[in-house]
Amino acid sequence: MAVPWIRTVPELERLAASLRDAPEVALDTEGDSLHHYPERLALLQLAVGTGEAWLVDPLAVEDLTPLAPVFAGPRPLVVVHAGDNDLAQLKRRYGFTFGAVFDTSVAARFLGEPALGLDVLLARYLGVTLPPSRQKDDWSARPLTPAQEAYAVADVVHLIPLKARLVEALRRAGRLAWVEEECAALAAEPAPPRAPDPEAWARVKGARDLDLRARAILRELWQARERLALAADRPPFKVVSDATLVALARAAPATAEALAAVPGCTPTVVRRWGAALLEAIARGRAAPEAALPTPPAPARSPGLPGAVRRRIEALRRWRERAAPKLGLEPGVLLPNRLIRAIAEAAPRDRAALAAVEGVRRWRAEVLGDEILGAIHGHEGRG
Repeated sequence: MAVPWIRTVPELERLAASLRDAPEVALDTEGDSLHHYPERLALLQLAVGTGEAWLVDPLAVEDLTPLAPVFAGPRPLVVVHAGDNDLAQLKRRYGFTFGAVFDTSVAARFLGEPALGLDVLLARYLGVTLPPSRQKDDWSARPLTPAQEAYAVADVVHLIPLKARLVEALRRAGRLAWVEEECAALAAEPAPPRAPDPEAWARVKGARDLDLRARAILRELWQARERLALAADRPPFKVVSDATLVALARAAPATAEALAAVPGCTPTVVRRWGAALLEAIARGRAAPEAALPTPPAPARSPGLPGAVRRRIEALRRWRERAAPKLGLEPGVLLPNRLIRAIAEAAPRDRAALAAVEGVRRWRAEVLGDEILGAIHGHEGRG
């Protein structure tokens, strides 16, 4: 059975109107970051509990505003799998807000599932086998093949039945409220526009080991690669890899022959982009001393007070004991970022613990006494 495509604004408006009455809507997206630069949203998949599914083409319908009211309210519930990136894309690109979300990956984490892939969960809970993965495909190509369409639809058409089975298991475990709170936080998570980072080059692996002149060359090479990638509509790593950029900055070749001797500079790289790379290297070599990048700051120790460090260690020891008892990964039970935040805040009661950003109500109510005991129980022992 052919899957309906949505390629015009009127089609999208009719679909949005029909989805507003649905109790649940499954959502997934596909991008083209492996094939184009900058990345575009190439496909949006939607499904409802009856098994009906639709493929929305954002390359044909650039304004997805008609869908905004579908996602913004308490109904329908938007069901996703590992949907943080999908939601962030829609928030950032279209200004969408999400009122009610259920993430099947989050649910599986709180059930202690050892594997969180959608294929694994569907096989375990529904006996469903997904089509072979096509994550490396160019989803901006048109038309999609029947196999691509089948893969795209399979990513959403089973999500609502999977969610129902996971909710049953969460209720039995007494953890449904935990997941609902985590999913509410996911829905509310802001996704501000990403501003260009002029210092991104300095975080390339190996950049800290370069001397100042080589760092100046690396900076020029990074900027040149960015321009080349945009002009070629090609991801930067498919122009020149980070490792090759560092090798070029260290070797600073001045000729095409010397450039070709640097690992990663294939004949294709030299032919297509050799001149631009050599120009960037020359600019870095000619940069005045005053314009060289500042030396990398030495790695600093956290410099935490001793009491905070002791509370951190106490929380880690507690987490090691508590996580297996609850059948949860330690990072799910109490992520490292929360360990430090709690240790620094040193809350004295559940209300103060719940007020620590990110702790969530469920942790304070269910685990609060144990957490408070961990951070304060060691104090009498110095």
